[in-house]
Amino acid sequence: MSPYISMRQFLIEEIKTWERFYRANFINCLTGFKPVSLVGSISNAGVPNLSVVSSIVHLGADPALIGYINRPIAAAPDTITNIEHTKCYTINHINETFLQQAHQCSAKYLPEVNEFEATKLTEWYEDGIVAPFVKEALVRYEMELVEISPIHYNNTFFVIGQLKSVFLEESIIALDGFLDLSVAGSIVSIGLDGYAKAEMIARLPYAKP
Repeated sequence: MSPYISMRQFLIEEIKTWERFYRANFINCLTGFKPVSLVGSISNAGVPNLSVVSSIVHLGADPALIGYINRPIAAAPDTITNIEHTKCYTINHINETFLQQAHQCSAKYLPEVNEFEATKLTEWYEDGIVAPFVKEALVRYEMELVEISPIHYNNTFFVIGQLKSVFLEESIIALDGFLDLSVAGSIVSIGLDGYAKAEMIARLPYAKP
């Protein structure tokens, strides 16, 4: 018997009729487990900001480009405004030790609120870097804005940055440069509010025909 005998097709016409948060959870889960991090930025007035982001993608190694999707301005105005003004931001991997505080950063605080203070996370600065890091993060890196591309279909923005510097424990770096993020405790997310531990299964050889 096929293991998929009980599978059901859900047409988008039906999905659109579902309650808003039920629909959002369902669709968000379809893309699977995703890396989740805190994006650190600072306003022109000097107010630090933190934003939970689970859409970070690697765009290339040379130049080292990393992108993420910023929600519409009405839903998440502070981070993208700060990045536009300062051209600098940080990405900080979330681990289990500060998961509750990191999740709280998804709340809609007023622009004048220091989200480090509001969530009791530790604001950390490195020499010459304007944007704040999360001290509790075991993997954190500095980004410089390259471009912000609007996605007109749903009013979101693709934020593309160039990697400038990385801070992490050298013990997680393998001889070939591979980072074992399960050792660093970096977690993943699914849906609107689900989090999980990432566990290495295997590393396989380069595939050839």
